Amino acid sequence: MNTVLARLFPLEGGFTARPSTGYNAAVTLSGLLAVAGTAFGLHSFFAGHEHVYGVTREVPWGMLIAAYVFFVVTSTGLCLVSAIGHVFNVEGFKPIAKRSVFLAIATIVSGFLVIAFEIENPWRMAIYNVISPNLTSNIWWMGTLYGAYLFFMLIEFGLLQLNRHKQAGIMGLMGVVTGVAAHSNLGAVFGLLNGREFWHGPYMPIYFITSAMMSGCAAVIFFHWIAYRANGWKMSAALENSLRSTAKLGALLMTVVMFFTIWKIISGVSGNPPGKYEAMMAILTGPYSVNFWLGEMLLGLFIPFVLILIARAKNLNVLFIASLSSVIGIFFMRYDLVVVGMLVPHFHGMGTVDIPHLFSYTPSLHEIMVTLGGLGLCAFIFLTGERFFRGHLSEKH
Repeated sequence: MNTVLARLFPLEGGFTARPSTGYNAAVTLSGLLAVAGTAFGLHSFFAGHEHVYGVTREVPWGMLIAAYVFFVVTSTGLCLVSAIGHVFNVEGFKPIAKRSVFLAIATIVSGFLVIAFEIENPWRMAIYNVISPNLTSNIWWMGTLYGAYLFFMLIEFGLLQLNRHKQAGIMGLMGVVTGVAAHSNLGAVFGLLNGREFWHGPYMPIYFITSAMMSGCAAVIFFHWIAYRANGWKMSAALENSLRSTAKLGALLMTVVMFFTIWKIISGVSGNPPGKYEAMMAILTGPYSVNFWLGEMLLGLFIPFVLILIARAKNLNVLFIASLSSVIGIFFMRYDLVVVGMLVPHFHGMGTVDIPHLFSYTPSLHEIMVTLGGLGLCAFIFLTGERFFRGHLSEKH
């Protein structure tokens, strides 16, 4: 028993057994935020979603769906980036494997928390997913595949802690397969909706997977930098090189996402396609233009891309700033994608009386707090994991 525990929680050089005051404060704050978000979410069950959430019959998806997409996209990206090292045996990416797998688990669990409070009866989903499966439903496949993905990631992380890397690689491959399947299916949830022209199209699943890897690269750098500052360690040369390689991969994926975005704009305005044009103009020059130009483009793509180029992916402090900017911008990407797609009325081109040009949506306090609760839970799991799993050490510090 002691041998198993020693393997699961290895003590390695450089680990500081006594957490700092700032570390304890961060754990406490993130835990309280998670509890507060959970309390607001539980209150919504009793008060009624229609009374405390900003979503309406016309705009049924809002901030909580966007936050769910943000978390699961990041989780899939972390899984794919970690798999480069310990699944596909690329030496330069191996030092980031353990923490990245753990972070993939933390983010998917946080996403599940958010979506549980978005669904009015989440327990029914768990029950009827098993006893009454609907194989023609993308939503059913999404729940099933993400459940399988979480299962494989948990087994993979346990095997990594036991240093059984061959078996962990097999589980990691299964996690990659189910993660990509789940994520492409999530893209299909949007892309196959004929009534929402802003989303409709075959490129959505591909875009989701590409942007997931970009999100994963940003999250790897962001959390590793914080972890080493929190633990008071100096990074080894191998880990620094791994983070630099991750930054270069992230920059490459940013260029791909930029091209996706450019062609999305071109296809949205060329020929004034009904439904799609109105949504695109809401992003380019309308009420969501600040989100798009400052959030998505500037923070999410342009600033991190330029910083990585200027630093030549070498200065880790600059890479951290780039990753922070990217993470914030990516949240705007998910928010705009979900909300703007809901704003165009179905009968916008028919001159129907009393139907506005665009619907409006403002997230309520409950939605904001549940989203912050998900972020708090993710931070709490990450910070406690640093202590519980001894910093996920697989190298000397």
